[in-house]
Amino acid sequence: MGRKSRKKKEKRQEKLVVFICTANICRSPMAEKLFEEALAKSETKQNIRVFSAGLTAANGDKASENSCEAVKELGLDLSDHRSSSVTRGTLQNASAIFCMTESHRALMHMYFDLPENAPVFLMREFVEDAEDKELPDPFGQDLATYKVCRDKMVESLPSILKWVEENF
Repeated sequence: MGRKSRKKKEKRQEKLVVFICTANICRSPMAEKLFEEALAKSETKQNIRVFSAGLTAANGDKASENSCEAVKELGLDLSDHRSSSVTRGTLQNASAIFCMTESHRALMHMYFDLPENAPVFLMREFVEDAEDKELPDPFGQDLATYKVCRDKMVESLPSILKWVEENF
């Protein structure tokens, strides 16, 4: 197989996992970084690209200070994050979309006319026995609230990784 053919084949096999929140400055950037690290530490053989976006994001905003601090405690860096607004193209190319709340899921279906069977899930959807499947917006709240949000995201990572392994 020629070099170009191999590159084309590798490109086709890449899967895109997208994390969605409202403004792409608090929850989804944390989720993106946390999932990237979980993937790096996992034994997955999948070729996965991770991205985050916001339903009402202004393009180019930095991650919130408290989001940066919350993931910094885990050795992760959000200083280079810049917000992106979700696009139809991103959603169409996604192999899986994880949002933070049911309202995010409903708005994506409404705004982008996604098919009923689109791979849109709550980030905590696969966490067994979780009382709270949604991740409320910590924007404007104290660092402790961001840490609670981060920890609930971390709790969801094994179930997302398992879903990815079984479905990609």
